Amino acid sequence: MTASGTSLQRADGSAPRILVVDDEQMLTDLLSMALRMEGWDVQTAASGFEALQAARDFAPDAMVLDIMMPDLDGMSVLQRLRHSGNNVPVLFLTAKDAVGDRVAGLTAGGDDYVTKPFSLEEVVARLRGLMRRAGTAQSAEAEPILRVGDLSLNEDSHEVERSGREIELTATEFELLRYLMRNQRRVVSKAQILDRVWNYDFGGRSSVVELYISYLRKKIDQGYEPLIHTVRGVGYMIKAPQ
Repeated sequence: MTASGTSLQRADGSAPRILVVDDEQMLTDLLSMALRMEGWDVQTAASGFEALQAARDFAPDAMVLDIMMPDLDGMSVLQRLRHSGNNVPVLFLTAKDAVGDRVAGLTAGGDDYVTKPFSLEEVVARLRGLMRRAGTAQSAEAEPILRVGDLSLNEDSHEVERSGREIELTATEFELLRYLMRNQRRVVSKAQILDRVWNYDFGGRSSVVELYISYLRKKIDQGYEPLIHTVRGVGYMIKAPQ
């Protein structure tokens, strides 16, 4: 059993391969330890050029890539990978808070980002999501089902049901519902939702969260006892009826 409780594996049954690229050895050591606790095969690189060589030789299923490096920065590494036809999912590490840097990384072909300082648990969760979406690794155990009361969400098949009735959701609605269900009985703020579901800051445009919460309520709660609750001045929470 892995640290997070549900293992992932490649199609051939072997462990997912993760390449960690950062010039701070203490950070790569910490990340490597956390990822190996998941049962994953981990290699590290300390520079952009080392990363390109490792990507060719190791053929990772996902990459953790620091943006700021001394020789070849993360953006340049990503551009060279994509130009060569390598579509490995990339999770950027950045010490910058500027919205422009986050958006630039995503538009350059990056798949997600975390801002330093970050929790190791968050990096693991983001990598799991990237590999599942890219199809490079699947759950080794039974299908991962999230449940809140009579609502169920299958993270692999993207099927959502309430009381046995199938519910059709858009990709964004699905990600929002998944985030709420992963944090059931926990209040999440609009800022947290923007960061985790849309992957970048909307510059305070929290109305987009309100809009999608309303979409979800119409599909999930209409005709049933409500699961999605507003906590005034704080955010939103999903929980089963008492």
